Amino acid sequence: MSIEEARTNLIEALTLFFETASASEIARRFHGEVFVTQVEVPVG
Repeated sequence: MSIEEARTNLIEALTLFFETASASEIARRFHGEVFVTQVEVPVG
């Protein structure tokens, strides 16, 4: 899977979540902070 395919899948998953989740479920999962990090994984 390419990075673009993974990105597309993530967008689809988030879209489906927001289309189907109740307002209370979205509120329960919402957090104001955003964490961004870089990770290294072995390949091969």
